[in-house]
Amino acid sequence: METTSATSSIISALGGGSGIDMAALATTLAGAQFAPRTDRLTARSELLDRQISAAAQLKSQLQQLSSALGDRMRSGDLSPQPSVANSAVAGASLVAGMTPKGTFSLEVLALASGQTLTSPPVTALPGSGSLTLRFGTTTTSQFTADPARAAVAIPIAAGATLTQVAAAINGAGAGVTAYVANTADGARLVLKGQDGAANGFVLEASEDPADPGLAALAWSPASAAPERLLGAAIDARFKLDGLEMTSASNTVSQPAPGFDLTLKGTNIGATTRITVAEPGAAIAGFMQDFVTALNEVASTLNTATDPLSGDLARDSGARALRQELSRLVGSTIMPNAAGGAPRTLADLGLATQRDGTFRLDAARLSATQQRDPAGVSAMFTTGLYGVFAAVDGLARKSTSLTNPGSLGGSINRYTKQRTQITEDLSLLTEKQEAFRANLAQRFAVADSRVGASRSTLSFLQGQIDAWNGSRN
Repeated sequence: METTSATSSIISALGGGSGIDMAALATTLAGAQFAPRTDRLTARSELLDRQISAAAQLKSQLQQLSSALGDRMRSGDLSPQPSVANSAVAGASLVAGMTPKGTFSLEVLALASGQTLTSPPVTALPGSGSLTLRFGTTTTSQFTADPARAAVAIPIAAGATLTQVAAAINGAGAGVTAYVANTADGARLVLKGQDGAANGFVLEASEDPADPGLAALAWSPASAAPERLLGAAIDARFKLDGLEMTSASNTVSQPAPGFDLTLKGTNIGATTRITVAEPGAAIAGFMQDFVTALNEVASTLNTATDPLSGDLARDSGARALRQELSRLVGSTIMPNAAGGAPRTLADLGLATQRDGTFRLDAARLSATQQRDPAGVSAMFTTGLYGVFAAVDGLARKSTSLTNPGSLGGSINRYTKQRTQITEDLSLLTEKQEAFRANLAQRFAVADSRVGASRSTLSFLQGQIDAWNGSRN
């Protein structure tokens, strides 16, 4: 420091003065003066660091547990899963909130398809005027219009190419798409409708007499050109448990309660099976993993709240979390469950121990699964109720920064206190330095005076010695 250097120079120039290192003395005295307050603030800062760390660890564990549970629920392996033995024929998916049971036979007789229509080869500009799409059921010999669906008129400008005609049809948004196929016979306009028998269509043309040619694109069963109908619009047909059903789409919504079907191919005369597997083993494994994860949180909490050594022993947020964990087992997490259905985590075998940790009562879980497998499965979703909702709610409540009584509130409070202590320590250091500098200056003056007095004493002693020598 500049003050220390200056003081040392003064002392050196005065020949050491009193012989005492005044700079060191000033530093020592200033340190001693402020040491108690500095030590208290430092100790408090270190405790706050440990408290923030302990609370943050618990917060992280809760959030990770909630996130992992959500991922596991969304994977779907804890709910009954329908599967099709011949996956080339169909796929099955569970309907949320429903629990199908048993096995079903499936025979797909026909897949739903849309009408495909082609034009004759077009070797010149198609002409101008208007094309009109009318919808209904179509066969090679008959068209039955659907009165509920309005016809769609598509204007065709003079000079339009066949590609531009296709673009005009696509731009009409009528549910019919078009493209130009370059075949060996020449360019052809191809139109494709939506799946389902009700989505058949005919194409009418009103051409400009001055610019003819558009009428060649028109088609209806009465036009005696059945070869232009490349594919008819038909519904899917299938048998479920021997009962024939139809669907306008290959995606079939709940042919039986609890699952949807996506038809992929036909298997006439070779019935396949849809099986709904109960996830009993998966749930038992999950519950064991769940208990292990909860015990990691409980173990961390026990260490942090130990009355003798825990950094969160008197923390309100940690106490609130302990209470929430103790209530977790017996809380109703399925308030919408039917009478007699499992409603709590205790019904799933979760049990508490005297030290606040958890264990799995496998016998109770097994009994609940045997009694009501559908009720058990219903508890493993990402909906408003169930295992995930309970744990996620606990995590959100405990880690909220806006709730002063939560773990998150404790972290917020400790962080603010830590910031204040850092500022207090900085201010205290400034005051200690000012006090040391003041002492150094005062000691330098005193040392100078002591040096001057010693010099005078040395002179007088010399004179006395000289007088005594002359007498001899």
